[in-house]
Amino acid sequence: MPERLSAREIVTLLCDASTFTEIPYGDRPSEPDGPISWPGYDASRARAAARTGEEESVVCGTASIGGTRAVLIVFEFGFLGGSLGERTGDRLEAAYAHARDRRLPVVTLAATGGSRMQEGMAALTQLQRLARQSALTREAGLPQIAVLRDPTTGGAWATLGAGADVVLALPGAQVGFAGSRVRPPDADPAAYTAEAQVAAGSADAVVRPQELRETLATWLRLLTTPAREAPLPPALGTAGLPATGWDAVQRARAPQRPRARTYLDAYFTRRVAIGGDRCGGRDCEDMLCGFGEHEGRTVAYAAQTGTATRPAGYRTAARLVRLADRLGIPVLTLVDTPGAANDAEAERQGAGPAIAELFTAIATARTPVTTLVIGEGGSGGALALAAPGNTWATPDSYFSVIAPEAAAAILKRPPQEVEATAGHLRVRPQDLVELGVIRGIVDHPGPSPTASPPAPPLLG
Repeated sequence: MPERLSAREIVTLLCDASTFTEIPYGDRPSEPDGPISWPGYDASRARAAARTGEEESVVCGTASIGGTRAVLIVFEFGFLGGSLGERTGDRLEAAYAHARDRRLPVVTLAATGGSRMQEGMAALTQLQRLARQSALTREAGLPQIAVLRDPTTGGAWATLGAGADVVLALPGAQVGFAGSRVRPPDADPAAYTAEAQVAAGSADAVVRPQELRETLATWLRLLTTPAREAPLPPALGTAGLPATGWDAVQRARAPQRPRARTYLDAYFTRRVAIGGDRCGGRDCEDMLCGFGEHEGRTVAYAAQTGTATRPAGYRTAARLVRLADRLGIPVLTLVDTPGAANDAEAERQGAGPAIAELFTAIATARTPVTTLVIGEGGSGGALALAAPGNTWATPDSYFSVIAPEAAAAILKRPPQEVEATAGHLRVRPQDLVELGVIRGIVDHPGPSPTASPPAPPLLG
């Protein structure tokens, strides 16, 4: 999608043919030169209307994208820089109400410089209206997707953009709370780009224009077709149970053991990722999160990758679980970590609160959560991702209150007693079944791994 296309051109490019129907707005009458009598404001609006063919800075309607119906909010940057005024707020409120009435997802294609100066505080308070409409739509269990075009700045970025469930951006788009003319003179312009927002965890992905239609179609399909539950994946690694605790540890740590990406590739026919914790952190290497298609329906996933999990990973997983819970999408979690990152930087990034956030998200989720331990289950850093009462394990995994080496060190045992300590900790999958920590071992005689998991209780 080349930049600076009009709103109508964008609708034509993205929507299925002949499916777009504009929403009736009922635009309010305006006082001469607007609410604060800005000299020449009426003339500016008239010129903008003549230039764009639009009466306001947004076009709103319903349409299908890849066969999924949605409400579209498309900003017309040619109309006073896509700025937000009172009548813009009226149109946006009508669009959100229309989405809730018809149970439709909302897709916003933003290109705006922020609130309209010519309407003063009357324009700025539209952000409160938008925040409320977004919150009501979220409470209704409807997904919101934002696409950030060039530019997306000011309050619209801080409400319609950053407040969406999934945030996509076009390459090189200017994105930031401060527009280019109001930043400090020494500000690094690279910080105000789509790529910088993705790197900071404030947006999920940069999408090339030619891929946007299919990307939106995939997201809309996945977020609106939930499965009833998350079936367990089969075990992909070594068969047969470990003889000793240390054997279980060695098998889980083996470099050739299948990792999260292998399990996700086998489980899903397609998947899309969310990225970032919305708190300035993005770490996609230790926690993979997103939504995928399994047997034609959607399952959300959060999967550790065998490395120490950092705070951004925990926060991103918590964000994933909360979003899936709102949308009624079941969650599959894959546990595989030696533990939470415990270096000084992890502490500065809030490791404790991040882990607590994930514990709470899973403990209070009303949607079914299913967990499979596929490798190392290292202490609380692993347990935070595990579903209470619905955790399973593969034969080449272990779960432990602490790593055997650390346990031996704490107990002041010599290194040669590490192997025996692993046995004392009872970390093998069969030990975990006997202790009641897990429900069963996949691809091993015992409780059926295809049994429907009970929904965890909602904590009050």
